[in-house]
Amino acid sequence: MTGLDRLALGVLLPGFAGPVVSPGVAALLEDGLAGVCLFGSNTSTGPDAAARFTASVRAVSPDVVLAVDEEGGDVTRLHAHAGSPVLGAAALGRVDDVSLTQATARAIGAELAAAGITLVLGPVADVNSNPDNPVIGTRSFGADPDLVARHVAAAVAGFRETGVEACAKHFPGHGDTSQDSHLELPRLESTLDELRARELVPFAAAVEAGAAAVMTSHLLVTSLDPAAPATLSPSVLGLLHDELGFDGVVVSDALDMAGASADRGIPAAAVAALVAGCDLLCLGADLDPALVEAVRDGIVEAVTSGELDEARLVDAAEKVRRLVRPAPAGSTVSLDPLRQLAGARLALEIEGALPSLENALVARVETAPSIAVGAVPWGLPAELVVHPADPSLVAGFLHAAGSRPVVLQVRDAHRHDTVRALLDRLPGNAVVLEFGWPGDRTSVHPRICTFGASIPSRDAAAEALRERGWTG
Repeated sequence: MTGLDRLALGVLLPGFAGPVVSPGVAALLEDGLAGVCLFGSNTSTGPDAAARFTASVRAVSPDVVLAVDEEGGDVTRLHAHAGSPVLGAAALGRVDDVSLTQATARAIGAELAAAGITLVLGPVADVNSNPDNPVIGTRSFGADPDLVARHVAAAVAGFRETGVEACAKHFPGHGDTSQDSHLELPRLESTLDELRARELVPFAAAVEAGAAAVMTSHLLVTSLDPAAPATLSPSVLGLLHDELGFDGVVVSDALDMAGASADRGIPAAAVAALVAGCDLLCLGADLDPALVEAVRDGIVEAVTSGELDEARLVDAAEKVRRLVRPAPAGSTVSLDPLRQLAGARLALEIEGALPSLENALVARVETAPSIAVGAVPWGLPAELVVHPADPSLVAGFLHAAGSRPVVLQVRDAHRHDTVRALLDRLPGNAVVLEFGWPGDRTSVHPRICTFGASIPSRDAAAEALRERGWTG
């Protein structure tokens, strides 16, 4: 193990299968691995599992970054078994009470601190200006840059109050895209002036609020660099320093995503990200330690060949060390479920007049979640689950409904042609219960929009149904 090997490990943030630290992971930690990002296999049974995992990491290497995607709402790692107990960004943005957003972030941060986590990969600072966006949607505070900016700042403040550092994402802004960078390379066609007026506004607020880190996105900003995704583009990442004055840690989005590494492989993407200005490289989930070693070796080889300046690697590793914190102290902050439910009620939007829902058939349309959200429970208990592309299941659902009122639960219905076609076949006494980003109204039926699938959003939706006679 050379000093250069240790430097290379000192900029890597992989995720490993849990729930315990394997010998191979322990060896990497002993050799200087910068940190670990927790994913579902580390947190599958809840916050206690996360705490045990972080403790096992710290037992090997106390001075590490421990990070997690815990955005609240639809994206939760600590509550993947039941759903998030706090409102997500879209619901918070709709309420537009920055004190509620700050309190929500404070509650998330307190739970993360108790689990030994030091860096939250949030808040989402993307302006969801494209309603067809398949990966941001309800993870965003909204479509207005000033609204998003004030809630991003409030969230950063709330996290920092608990000793957990915040990482605003996904720079320079993933909201005006219609592709998922987990699966392909999206294009952002905004000019520099448009970026300044919309995408960069919330990131400027995050920097002003003291965010310790900013995460990049894997998308082409065609006006600045038509060849390389933002994570790998010095021209795009230069905006962080030149436009926003950011001198904190630049974190790459996961380099196993197709938008970053499909054409070059993860080790080459890691080198290119460092050259472009990233400091801490998120590699992905459930990785084999051998892959992390291959990335380390690729970075060392790039320094040896002159492709990567050693001074750049030293600078990145020094910045990452600024993120190292002792395990956050216990906090007296606790979640206020009643305030969360009150916020969910305010966020709820009811379009049209709801019919009587006595003896209603409650069904759920099953569409694949984005990789960022994953298989987290959503919606109210359903008598039927409908796969809209299966004609026999659709026919069975419509037959089961008969003359009963119908409540059909959907997510992002406007983005799925098969769901839209199903809505056109609903009986007249049906209600659409939209748990995703509403988009354009997709049918003539009354619609309830929750702006997210958190537990309080579900509870608020259930209240609205009960007011019309549903007894579930």
